[in-house]
Amino acid sequence: MHSDRASWGLKIAAVGGLLFLHLPILLIFLYAFTTEDKSYEFPPPGLTTQWFGVAWNREDIWPPLYLSLWVATIATFIAMILGTLVSAAMARTNFFGREQISLLIILPIALPGVITGMSLRSAFSIMDIPFSTWTIILGHATFCIVIVYNNAVARFRRLSGGILEASADLGANSFQTFRYVLLPNLGTALLAGGMLAFALSFDEVIVTTFTAGQQSTLPIWMLQELVRPRQRPVTNVVAIVVFLATFVPILIAYYLTRGGSDTAGSGK
Repeated sequence: MHSDRASWGLKIAAVGGLLFLHLPILLIFLYAFTTEDKSYEFPPPGLTTQWFGVAWNREDIWPPLYLSLWVATIATFIAMILGTLVSAAMARTNFFGREQISLLIILPIALPGVITGMSLRSAFSIMDIPFSTWTIILGHATFCIVIVYNNAVARFRRLSGGILEASADLGANSFQTFRYVLLPNLGTALLAGGMLAFALSFDEVIVTTFTAGQQSTLPIWMLQELVRPRQRPVTNVVAIVVFLATFVPILIAYYLTRGGSDTAGSGK
């Protein structure tokens, strides 16, 4: 007789897989509370919350945090505009070489970060563009555009062109069609793409290393602290902040897009 209940072996395998994926993250949380400040002794000799106060008072943490927030915000804004425009062009029009151009659009996120970073650094050097906050933003925008594009183009392709024609037949201009027809159907996909882009930009390391010059975003600061640690638990406290800053947008994006198949004019 067929049973819908999973076997014990399958349950054990599932638990083992989850532990393999998430145990390192749990250890980060654990060592943010350890009383030991120079090593990762297991089990921790004691637990304390003092490192959260220490991290709050560390002046060298705040500039990288502000820089990461600023870069992620502006890169996401650029990606929202360009990603939406290019997704509309790719989904609503047919032209020669469209599939090849689509491949070129997603290439920045498909390539290793080292290749993207090296190419950007070479381009900035050739054009005599000094490394600054804006070079970091431009570097992050290259892959953030792909995230927004992937979300928006999938929603565009599920959206029937008939409702746009109906809107025009009823006398709506382009702005009214965008506001009352396109935006309600694309809104959650764009918001989810923006949140994913923000999360990806906020914790990016490799491309930032090649485009930052002398500046340090929060992930770069963490990497430097791991190489030359002063107070190891403080790094774990900051890692928790980065985890929350990336996990929360991803979680919200998941809930926004899981009902994305219910699109107006989809013929369902």
